[in-house]
Parts: sequence; C-alpha cells; structure tokens
Amino acid sequence: MYNTRYHLADLSNYSFLVTGGAGFIGSNLVEYLLKYGARKVRVLDNLSTGHRRNLEPFMSHPAFEFIEGDIRSLQTCEQAMQGIDLVSHQAALGSVPRSIQDPITSNDVNVSGFLNILVAARNSEVKRVVYAASSSTYGDSTELPKVEDRIGKPLSPYAITKYVNELYADVFSRIYGLELIGLRYFNVFGQRQDPNGAYAAVIPKFVNQLIRHESPVINGDGNYSRDFTYIENVVQMNLKAMFTEDSRAVNQVYNVAFGENTSLNELVQYLKEYLAEHDPAIAGVDVIHGPNRVGDIPHSLADITRARTLLGYEPLFSIRDGLKETLKWYTQESATVSV
Repeated sequence: MYNTRYHLADLSNYSFLVTGGAGFIGSNLVEYLLKYGARKVRVLDNLSTGHRRNLEPFMSHPAFEFIEGDIRSLQTCEQAMQGIDLVSHQAALGSVPRSIQDPITSNDVNVSGFLNILVAARNSEVKRVVYAASSSTYGDSTELPKVEDRIGKPLSPYAITKYVNELYADVFSRIYGLELIGLRYFNVFGQRQDPNGAYAAVIPKFVNQLIRHESPVINGDGNYSRDFTYIENVVQMNLKAMFTEDSRAVNQVYNVAFGENTSLNELVQYLKEYLAEHDPAIAGVDVIHGPNRVGDIPHSLADITRARTLLGYEPLFSIRDGLKETLKWYTQESATVSV
C-alpha cells in the first residue's frame, strides 16, 4: 500500500485532524499520513461505526493522538481543532438504508455535525477542510457519466444530508473565506472495510459470505452497476486536495472514482474467481437474487475530468487490481479471526 507519494509538501510541517479516523477511509488516511512523517495526526471519532482496532497499530506512534468524541458537540470539535493545519472530515453516518430507517440521527450527524466542523475550523483558522461528499448527491439523474455540475433530486435522507454539506461548504467559503474541497466518493472499497452489520457495504459483505460458503444476495437482477473505487485511489485524491496550491481547484466538489462501471453480477464473478484461488470450493457457491433496494439508482459512473485537470488525480487501481489487493487483506484476516 501507498508505494507512491501523492502529497506535494513535506508532511512534517503539518498537523492533521482526521474526523472519523477509526473508520474505513479515515484509518487508511491516518496510516498514510503517519507513514510519510506528518508532524501530528489527531483522530476524532465516537466509535459508533468506526473501530478502535483500526487505530491500534498507531496508538504508540509519537505523532498520533486520539480523541473519543462526537462531532455533534461543537465544544469537542473546537477542542480537536486546536493546533491543526489541515482537516480531513470523514466522520458521517453512511448508508442509504440506515438513513431511511432513522433519518433524524443521520441528519444530526451529517448536517449538524458538519456545521460544527465548519464553525470550529473557522474559529481555529485552519488552512483547509477536505470533506467526504457522496455520489448519492446525483439522485435521480440518469445522465452517465456523472458530471459535478449536473445533479438530480436526492432519493434518500442520506443523499439530502450530503448535498446540504456541499451547500454549507459553498456558503462558508464565500462568507468566511474558508478553503473547502468536497470529494464525492463512488462506492469505495478496500482493507479495513467492515463486513459485518446491517449496513455493510456490498463488497466486504459479499467477501464475508463467500469465505463462509454462504450465498451472497444481490438486490435485483444484478445488472445494476457501480463505479467501484479502491481505497488507495481515494487516499491519493484526499492528499491532492489537501495540498493543491491552484486557487482554481479550491472551493470545488470533485468526483472520486476510477471512471469505469461494473455490474453486481460481474463483481460477484470477480470475487469468486479471485477467492477460489485460496479456496476452490468458493467457485461453486450460488448467488441469490432478491428485490431491488429502496433508494438505489440503477447505474453510477463518474466523469473524473475535473479531478484530473485541476488536481492532477490519476487513479492507479482498477476494480480488478483493487479487489486483488483487498482480498489479500480479507483472506489474511480470515486465517486468524472470523471476518
């Protein structure tokens, strides 16, 4: 992992705050920043969806700090911002189904919590906030590929919360002069992604089931497609956004993806093929098809021209390359503990 340096500055000159740093994307960012010599990496996480085990490898690192706290507290956010230069805001309650089940909590965390981060960043005069946006913002738009300036109507409470984040960011940049960059993630996958729980993402969930010789359940006929994006591409994009010095690139929203879509049927076939190299019986596991999921869009594919042009983003891992790297991690995990 991280065999190419994506940052454009000496990390030893910077102190970072990663909210949601105990989660999947956040912990991978923390690993990168510490590996390449950040002066300080502080994590703020309430461990509601993240896991302390994701931070255990870093706990003894002299540049690492952990605050167990909630972004819904402005006081906690302001405490976490002290002495910080750059903020990576990854904390959120993800999942479309979760937001449909409990829209109030999703709004409290994703909207009120985000507003607290912006206010604390303004008060602490941090250099820049790079925040996790979402491809769900494209809503019912059927246009492919998805271009940042053309969106549809949101299809879930979660999508609404992430769009509101973008609106707040735009207002704070205009009124208060904050530097803000939003990253619309497209179906990110990779090591440390939790395969358990009711709202697990599709790739770790399918991997977990296949390793156990259980039939994965595909919502619908399996022809729905997604722009699956490996975590190292996402780390690259975050670093590019943190350190760009191009004024045109700041206060923008970017698609973060590979730029290629894969159907769920194709995804399962890739997983079975690669996992069968470790356990041939997996090749014979059947797939079950269930009903389509409420709030899902049929197809998602990103146009990454803006990111390439303004940030110099160049994703290095296709879905096949990323799956191979990811499955190395899951098969190692399953050899010692149940994933």
